[in-house]
Parts: sequence; structure tokens; C-alpha cells
Amino acid sequence: MKVVIPAAGLGTRFLPATKSQPKEMLPILDRPVIQYVVEEAVAAGADDILIVTGRGKRALEDHFDFSPELEANARYPELDRLAELVRRARIHFVRQREPRGLGDAIGLARHHTGSEPFGVLLGDTINVADPPLLRQLWDRYSSLHHTVLAVEPVPEAKVRDYGIVEGEEVSPGLYRCRRLLEKPDPGATKSRLALTGAYVFTPSIYDAIDRTPPGLRGEIQITDSLALLAESEPVYATTFRGERFDIGNRELWLNANLEFAFRDPAYRDALRLAMERLLSRPAALPRKSSPRRGVRRRPRTEHHEH
Repeated sequence: MKVVIPAAGLGTRFLPATKSQPKEMLPILDRPVIQYVVEEAVAAGADDILIVTGRGKRALEDHFDFSPELEANARYPELDRLAELVRRARIHFVRQREPRGLGDAIGLARHHTGSEPFGVLLGDTINVADPPLLRQLWDRYSSLHHTVLAVEPVPEAKVRDYGIVEGEEVSPGLYRCRRLLEKPDPGATKSRLALTGAYVFTPSIYDAIDRTPPGLRGEIQITDSLALLAESEPVYATTFRGERFDIGNRELWLNANLEFAFRDPAYRDALRLAMERLLSRPAALPRKSSPRRGVRRRPRTEHHEH
């Protein structure tokens, strides 16, 4: 199975942390986000992975490269897991020269995937599922032979943060897509089925991307491309068994770190003690604003000494 991982976003919501490092290299507990994504792809059966990067993201390539100085040293067994990934799947890289949207990033894979169906996982989203989410999608594709999208219900207030799918349920948890909307206002649709960023595409997606005009923020949105594709052939959306951890902003990233630490027996007790200590402290008092530079505060008379 071939899998494409778009990881070319600028990561502006993490500045200044992402000024010189990709957001996909931010750690979740003991390894970077991108490693979790590649691990999921390999666990789902991927043996050929293309990561779409951008300017300033060379660290992604370095992470999956061989490091003789470290790997020859028996003191770093943590690298064995990473080395095993590279042995199980060929990992390639292509650069998106300018940020033109997720649709454009996926379109760069056409010469790599050719006429084969292929999976897509986002480089800033971790899925925890058994079987792996991408395997669940591939199993759906194997019976449908058409594009399959992972969706999950979201609250009405979150509709404007996602691509939204409208369609009829053709079997439990499986929907035939009739309309796809990119970040609509809640009042524009009754659907609450949101795209989660995991897909299995047929090669027809490339023609749809070519026909997609720039949309939100002047970018090629994959939701718009899917809407065009659904006009010419069936496109399906499916719910899934598992959890999704979006690492798109600081709060979500922090939540993922806490969640993963709590689930790991090696860290659970230490995390619990740290949280109990923090929660036992009195609420922090607001910081007093300091006087503006060059402006002297006038002393209050009652504080003068005589």
C-alpha cells in the first residue's frame, strides 16, 4: 500500500517554537508527531510512504535518515523502533514549493502513486485505533472500489473548523457523499459529519484537483476537490472505531501530551503527582502591570514617611 503524508504547513499557531523546526517534529511524550503518523501507516500495511514537505522542513528527512554516530551506540535503544520503521517501508520526500493548500500537496503525489489507489494521513494528526484507522478505510475501499473518507460527528460550534460531508447513510456508519463543504457556517448545513484527515483515494482525485479553483485563503482545498469528484463517481464517508488527536494548536498539543503520558504506565504516576501538586496550589494572582518606561508614578500621599 502506498501512503501520502502531507506535512508542508507553516505551523504559525506554534510560533515561535516552529520558526526553525517543523510542527510535525514537536514531541508527543517521547517522539515527534510525524513518527506516530508513519507508525500508523506502517501498522496499516503501508510499505511505500511519500511525505510532502516544504521549505525549512529538512528536519523531517533527517529524522528518518540513518545516523551512524547514534545508531552504532548501544546506549540508545530508543532508536531501534525508528530503524524498524525505515526497514519496513520505503520513505520518500517531495517539496511543496509554496503553501497552496492540502489539495495541491496531495496532487504532488501523482507521479509516485500513478494509477494505484492510495492512502492519505495528515502529518499533524495522530489516530489511535485497533485496527489502525487507515486499515479500516482500506477494508472499506476493498469492498467499494471508490474513494473513502474518515468522518466523525462534531458539535455544531465546531462545524466551521472542518470540511463537512452531507449524504445518505447506505449502511451503518457508511455514507454516500452528496455534498462537501469546506468550513461552512453552522447554519449552512444540518450535517455534523466532519472530515478527520484520513482518506483512501482513487487516482481520479488528481483530475478533480486539477479542476479545483482556489477556495478558502486562495488555496486548493481537498474538500472542494472531493465535491467535484462526487459529481462524477461515488465517494463514501465512514465513521471509525478509535480516537483522533489533532495537534493543530497549542491546547490540542498539550492535551495529547497529557493523554499519552497518562496512558503510559511509565509516566502515569509521575503525571498524577505533578497534577495533584499543581491543582493544590492557590490560584495565581494576576501580575501587576509595571509602569511604562520613562513615566514615573506619582506616590500616594498616605504612604509618605514624615
